[in-house]
Amino acid sequence: MPPLRERLGDISALAEHFASRASLRFGLSLVKPTEEDVLQLQNYSWPGNIRELGAVIDRAAILGEGRSLEIGKSLGVNQPINLKNQNWNLSRGVHVQQHEIKMSPSTSPNMIATLDEAMKTHIELALKATGGRIEGHKGAAAILGINPHTLRARMRKLGINWGSFRDADTPL
Repeated sequence: MPPLRERLGDISALAEHFASRASLRFGLSLVKPTEEDVLQLQNYSWPGNIRELGAVIDRAAILGEGRSLEIGKSLGVNQPINLKNQNWNLSRGVHVQQHEIKMSPSTSPNMIATLDEAMKTHIELALKATGGRIEGHKGAAAILGINPHTLRARMRKLGINWGSFRDADTPL
């Protein structure tokens, strides 16, 4: 089967499926992706495949808290893309600064985060969304689509302290 980046026409139906699944998994109101959401997803380079799309929609549903799908935040961008320029690729011009990813229309080597920096930011976003919870169906590992042991190992490697994301009222 061809990779997702070669099947952009399937993204709309897949996004609706994953949004429905996320609403059931996380006990949120069902929010279907808008046309703008689908365009953002179609403009992403999709280095992963359908499982990555599922994880992006899960994060978007959690970040939107049942009111919307926060696709841009889930993809790691804090500004919506210009939908009038649909050929703009989200994989270009990513700048990481103080755990915040910003979009830039131009690309230069000093603006691209290392893979470890990007991974650390991504994991920290998931931990923040889950109040520091790692395991369980509402944990960061589930959102990221990885095994909790793998997540802990990556956190140790990247120097991420999960305790700093714990809410005082969140049970262990």
